[in-house]
Amino acid sequence: MSIAFHTARRLPTNVDAIGVPVTTSGPVPRVLRISRAGLADHGFEAKAGQVLVLPAAGARSTLVAVGLGDATEVSATTLRTAAAAFARAVAKRSTAATALTEAAGVPAAEAARAVAEGIALGTYRFTRFKGEQPDGGLTDVTLVGPNPAALATGAQRGAAAAQAVCLARDLANTPPHHLNALDFAEQARTVATGRGLSVEVFEREQIEVLRLGGLLGVNRGSDQPPAVVKLTYTPPRPAGTVCLVGKGVMYDSGGISLKPSDGMHVMMKMDMTGAAVVLAVLSVLPILKPRVKVVGFCLCTDNMPSGRALKLGDVLTIRNGKTVEIHNTDAEGRLLLADGLVLATEEQPDAIVDIATLTGAVLAALGKKLAGVMGNSDAWVDQLLASSRRTDEKLWHLPLPPEYRKLLDSNVADMKNIGGPYGGALTAGIFLQEFVDGVPWVHLDIAGVMDSDADEGWLSKGATGFGVRLLLDALAHFEPPAANGRG
Repeated sequence: MSIAFHTARRLPTNVDAIGVPVTTSGPVPRVLRISRAGLADHGFEAKAGQVLVLPAAGARSTLVAVGLGDATEVSATTLRTAAAAFARAVAKRSTAATALTEAAGVPAAEAARAVAEGIALGTYRFTRFKGEQPDGGLTDVTLVGPNPAALATGAQRGAAAAQAVCLARDLANTPPHHLNALDFAEQARTVATGRGLSVEVFEREQIEVLRLGGLLGVNRGSDQPPAVVKLTYTPPRPAGTVCLVGKGVMYDSGGISLKPSDGMHVMMKMDMTGAAVVLAVLSVLPILKPRVKVVGFCLCTDNMPSGRALKLGDVLTIRNGKTVEIHNTDAEGRLLLADGLVLATEEQPDAIVDIATLTGAVLAALGKKLAGVMGNSDAWVDQLLASSRRTDEKLWHLPLPPEYRKLLDSNVADMKNIGGPYGGALTAGIFLQEFVDGVPWVHLDIAGVMDSDADEGWLSKGATGFGVRLLLDALAHFEPPAANGRG
């Protein structure tokens, strides 16, 4: 359900719920009609993201105290988290208003964007396959502050970003039987129609002509055909070109290297999250209007075992002519990305980002709160890290040690698709680096952060859509970087 955001200079009285910000010190806003001691009696300490729903006492609007923590430390991240908590607390109401955007120290437009994102993402639910659909839900939210014009600009951008995240979440949450590679391609066509995006879809025969040996190899075991989706956003007088490459393994059984039959198997419908993120990012660029041209490649197939499936010891030829010996069919995502990265380099971009649920190793190393980032350019990695801080989509910089390259050596081909039992996230990145031809490039491994076990902050249980806001921010602040091979 989409939420309409409005702005006003004063809190309206004709809404179902009002969110009132409270910090850990200083006076409690009079509108709450309760003292700090009274709040404490209810266990409310005004910690960031804490909420307390107060009795309406005959008034139409339910009052909600929304904690912001220390007033001197409030940031856009604080506001996003608090807004999500407020939205969940009043999720069954229809209309709401909040003065969270008046927080000191955060510019109005930035505050409004963060609050709009928090409210829209905090109330997200995937209910497509629920027999009983939930009743009600927020439809209208008023953001209050002394600068309505700035609030409106920020809210519009926040709502657009949240819309894109929700699209990525919807796609990643969809069961594999309802979303194969061609279904994804059709979704991309629908998204592009009338939005100022160009879209091309390449099916099997065209993929064979393109010599995408990695994608075709992974697809061999499947009854479903592969697809490559190319989306392009071109603004007037672009200040540069960025290519996005997304892994779209619609369902990953592991192939012949079959995954164990545990809970992870169920989550493998989300192995296409990288492609979902790329499509979602492109979907709102005509609204957000960054000054950079963006070309997105989504490489889609499932990875299944069958009599035709890729075997250990097989050798595949990637589009650039490099050959890869298969030592594990469950290390399939890098084979798709290799082809996609070569396609991206042929666009002669200023920079490339690939995003993928690539390795269990990054989950083991960083857990479920941090994604791994690595690349061949100090400047480009640093731009992504800056976007990480602004969006609260947390990244941790990992190295690409050149001495690990030998772990990928093969006796019969140019390289193997795995590098041994240790440092798997790093050797996967080193593998991908072989296909970027020196173009400034960043690899985002989001295997650990693709899903959330519970509602928390702007995250909702299930698929997270991690990377959408991060990449939108990076594109908005893009400066053409140089490659330097730091890794």
